[in-house]
This record gives sequence, C-alpha cells and structure tokens, in this order.
Amino acid sequence: MADARIAVQIHPQHAEYADIRRAAAAAEEMGVDVLYNWDHFFPLYGGDPDKNVGQHFECWTMLGAWAEATERIQIGALVTCNSYRNPQLLADMARTVDVMSGGRLIFGIGSGWFEKDYDEYGYEFGTAIGRLRALEAAMPVIKDRLAALDPQPTGKLPILIGGGGEKVTLRIVAEHADIWHGFGDLEVFTRKSGILDDHCAAVGRNPSEIERSVGVSPTKLETADALHAAGAIEFTIGINGPAYDLAPVADWLAWRDEVNA
Repeated sequence: MADARIAVQIHPQHAEYADIRRAAAAAEEMGVDVLYNWDHFFPLYGGDPDKNVGQHFECWTMLGAWAEATERIQIGALVTCNSYRNPQLLADMARTVDVMSGGRLIFGIGSGWFEKDYDEYGYEFGTAIGRLRALEAAMPVIKDRLAALDPQPTGKLPILIGGGGEKVTLRIVAEHADIWHGFGDLEVFTRKSGILDDHCAAVGRNPSEIERSVGVSPTKLETADALHAAGAIEFTIGINGPAYDLAPVADWLAWRDEVNA
C-alpha cells in the first residue's frame, strides 16, 4: 500500500484572495501533501443559505497562481466540473498547470451537481445521468488530447474522479481514474470501495492501480486508522474562509508520519 497522504481543500469562498494565498502557503509549510480547491462559481454554504452569495473565486485561474506560489505540495481541483469547459481545452489547461508547477498537478474531475452554477453561467443542467454520460464521453477525449500536447505534462498527471454513484460513476472510475475520491463513514467507504473493485474486475483492471481518497472531518482523527485499514490512502480535510484554521490538520499530519514510518 502507498504511503498515507493528508490533503487540505481550501474552500475559495467568503475570503479575500490574500487569505487563500496565506492558507496555501501555511499548508505547504506544515507539510500537507496535497492542496485542493473546488470548481464552483458561488459559495456552497455560509452567508445567505438561500442565495449562496458572498465572495468567491474561479478554480483554474487559482490553480495557475498556486503553481507559481508553491514549491513542493501537489495541487488540484476537488473536483473540476466536466460541464463547464470543452474537454480538449480542459486537457490543455491541466497540462499547462502541471508544467507550471513542475509536475505537481492532480487532475480531479467529476460530472457536476450545483444547479446554481449552471443556471447563472448559462450551462444546461439537464439530468444527473446525462451529466454522467457527458463525463464518460469526455474522458477518452481528455486522455487523447493530453497524449497529443507539446510539451507533455511534466509529472505523472494522475486523474482523480470524484463521486460515489455505484452503477455509473464507479464504473467510469474503474475505466479511467488513478485516484477515486469519495465521502462517507467507514461503512459507506468500504462498501463503495468494494463495488469499485467489482467494476475493475468487469473492465479488466487491477483495482490496486486506483488509490482511494476520502473526505474526513478535521476533528475526527479517531476514524483514520479504520479508514486506512480499509484502503484509504488520501485523507482530505475541508477548510473554510476567511480564517482558514489549519490547527486541526497538525494532528492528522502527526498520524500520517506515524503510520508511514
């Protein structure tokens, strides 16, 4: 099993960019392994819960800035919404950020779900299955464009697919992803990870080729050992602005260092 990793997702909402940049720098200085943002156009929580209003920043522009502002930490979106960009353009954007960062990008992608983003920016929301079919169609296009670009990505450029849909999403993961990111407690994670293994068998892929990532509460370190024993490699802690309190992350880093020793 690969070494455990601790990731921090900085929620790019309700904060000045200077706050976000300071949090990114602090996470790298602490020794966090991966720094994520998310791909939305409006806050997901906080502020007025009915209107989703408040300060917010765009995902990929920020990742380009992080590529220059950081030196060691891996960076990525958790996750990019496939609906918002032409897949060939998205592949080129990812390659560019990877090169800018010296090969530190994790290419996170998913099918999309936040209807306000779609409505406000003029994208067709459609249906959940329609968005999944669009993601399924986009993945080979993205891979083909990545293979054709000059220069090539500097790093491995792992593809992370987020989501827990058992019939379609996890099959897409089995076919295309290097990392699967899911949510839920130990029972949910274990069950869905097993379903992913079944999809891997069906498509002829070794399930050990796909690392497992899970979102965790910053205050629930007691869940770490069981999740790790169930196969989780990457543990992602979401942090909201404007304060971006990283103090609880220190305990997770100490746990990581202990299990990786």
